[in-house]
Amino acid sequence: MKSLLFLVLISACWAEPHPDNSSLEHERIVHIQENGPRLLVVAEQAKIFSHRGGNITLPCKFYHEHTSTAGSGTHKIRVKWTKLTYDYLKEVDVFVAMGHHRKSYGNYQGRVFLRESSENDASLVITNIKLEDYGRYKCEVIEGLEDDTTVVTLNLEGVVFPYSPRLGRYNLNFHEAERACVEQDSVIASFDQLYDAWRSGLDWCNAGWLSDGSVQYPITKPREPCGGKNTVPGVRNYGFWDKDKSRYDVFCFTSNFNGRFYYLIHPTKLTYDEAVQACLKDGAQIAKVGQIFAAWKLLGYDRCDAGWLADGSVRYPISRPRKRCSPNEAAVRFVGFPDKKHKLYGVYCFKAYN
Repeated sequence: MKSLLFLVLISACWAEPHPDNSSLEHERIVHIQENGPRLLVVAEQAKIFSHRGGNITLPCKFYHEHTSTAGSGTHKIRVKWTKLTYDYLKEVDVFVAMGHHRKSYGNYQGRVFLRESSENDASLVITNIKLEDYGRYKCEVIEGLEDDTTVVTLNLEGVVFPYSPRLGRYNLNFHEAERACVEQDSVIASFDQLYDAWRSGLDWCNAGWLSDGSVQYPITKPREPCGGKNTVPGVRNYGFWDKDKSRYDVFCFTSNFNGRFYYLIHPTKLTYDEAVQACLKDGAQIAKVGQIFAAWKLLGYDRCDAGWLADGSVRYPISRPRKRCSPNEAAVRFVGFPDKKHKLYGVYCFKAYN
């Protein structure tokens, strides 16, 4: 009997000071708050939209929970902005600030600075936006042993277009695909950009590289040669392939431009070399594929005349479908890669603004 009473008393003493699990969690939070305010980093907007050549602000502010102050005053605030990559294991340094020290990195040098509209404002201003600036950015604020982060996405207004070289379909490895896009005033498109283009009606049966190293293609009208007519519309994914050995087309992305795109009025049709010289004589350069797509999509450029472009292709942009000029759809019509020395066409030129 005495042994039983002793066990009951031990059980009561062991259970009395310990609440349930939810109360334990609550007590831990209170304990941390008593040692000091918790640093919080927030973004007022998760997505920011801009265009090439524009200036934008990626929002980021920091607070201490349960206080109205931006910092404790005992530690210097360190702000670090990085750009996230597709493999999530690497980050590209963009900008770091601590006290009066400031440093920007890579092609962001001279284009980024903190807004600092208040003592808790860590927002990053990026000027003269470039096509490669598109992506996800992380704002990290560090004070002593405390730190927190937030992520902001920079989206660019633009157009995705499929591209293959004169050699024909499926002739680009990943590195050649990247260069091909750059040569045509664009960058290799991301999956998000291709997905948005598909939602806007892009339909293309040839598979192409994307910036994350995957190979995909957008289908809005399922049909037998493109995955089967009984399949659902969508972005079809071939997966990830060897960037050196595998060969596909590529999807490029371009935005608006700081210049004038136009069809050169000329008394005669021209060979390719004559077209290049005609643009130069007019104070311009022969236009690139990315520029004709940007003019068509973003400016509504419409012309039924086929003209040479810098890569040796012949195309023409139709924004208003009509008889004999792409009657069924608005598109940049592709004529092909004609013989440069003997075939005669007009020419599209591009004159950059100073």
